[in-house]
Amino acid sequence: MADVAGEFQELYGRAPEGVWEAPGRVNLIGEYTDFNDGLVMPLALPHTAVAAVARRTDGVLALHSADMDGGIVRLGPDDLVPLSGGGWAAYPAGVVWALRAAGHPVAGADVHLSSSVPTGAGLSSSAALEVVTALALNDLYELGLSRPELARLAQRAENDFVGVPCGIMDQTASACCAEGQVLHLDTRDLSLRQLPFDPGAHGLALLVVDTRVKHALGDGAYAERRAACEAGARALGVRTLREISFARLPDALARLDSETVRRAVRHVVTDNERVERVAGHLAAGDPRAVGPVLTEGHASLRDDLRVSCAELDLVVEASVAAGALGARMTGGGFGGSAIVLVEAARTREVADAVRAAFAGAGHAPPRVFPAVPSPGARRIATA
Repeated sequence: MADVAGEFQELYGRAPEGVWEAPGRVNLIGEYTDFNDGLVMPLALPHTAVAAVARRTDGVLALHSADMDGGIVRLGPDDLVPLSGGGWAAYPAGVVWALRAAGHPVAGADVHLSSSVPTGAGLSSSAALEVVTALALNDLYELGLSRPELARLAQRAENDFVGVPCGIMDQTASACCAEGQVLHLDTRDLSLRQLPFDPGAHGLALLVVDTRVKHALGDGAYAERRAACEAGARALGVRTLREISFARLPDALARLDSETVRRAVRHVVTDNERVERVAGHLAAGDPRAVGPVLTEGHASLRDDLRVSCAELDLVVEASVAAGALGARMTGGGFGGSAIVLVEAARTREVADAVRAAFAGAGHAPPRVFPAVPSPGARRIATA
């Protein structure tokens, strides 16, 4: 924090008005469901995007990242053009565009960012950048927006300014998660419920295994899966797949001609049901029962939605074989990360088994670290 504030002073010749942070996330269960009005269950990571920010009065947005090459990116009001590229700067710039488009009086800002959220790992580094920018500007300009409202604006920035058709989960998780909790989010009505999830208190650990790979197959695949889900909803005469209950799934599948669409529908409906099962286990104080549901969810992502890859499958296979309670890929797939639920006493054994499996397959060593349910976005220093 002190480094970010000090670096801001060096960059802009004045002190920031405050410092904010917003976390990355992992999703415990409920994948590719959020754009189907479905259920998701993310938790915030201790890894955060940190922003030192001060207001400007000339309408200019100045952006700098400690993690990227290049100097300060300065954007005037006419430079905030949707879908115009811009790399990392498009994410915070899109937030300013979305705020202004919604009628909020954001005159400009100097921003210095630094992030510990791994990029390309499926841990929502982009959402953390968006949410930390939105929260800082909300506070500085006294906009009075709620956390869910900030999440929706950040999502609009990514959808309409950057051009990524993501759902609402990542931004809501970064804005609204709580320490020691997992967030049960119903994306149909955006209702939130915090459920207790403290693996360490139960003698457990939740590991993130970053495979450090991102396959080119993932380019455009998210949009293809979304299109298959939308085609399924049209064929079934519903607005979104959330309207198809688990009990009605066999009948729904029998009405679909396309095997691709059938698989997409089956995944979404069964993953919504898995979220509810996990919620029940956590409410009953039985987090160990979550493990097999994770592995079941991975099989659905691998076989029905077909968004896994050899490295992610290897994490699941090796960790479960070494005694993990369960594991699955998390995020968009085709690389990125998997999560592993394991008895705390067997953490090293399972992590070593995954590393050995990667070495045996000729893959680069994965990055393994614990996912500790952490606070959502917050202000961490004032002027």
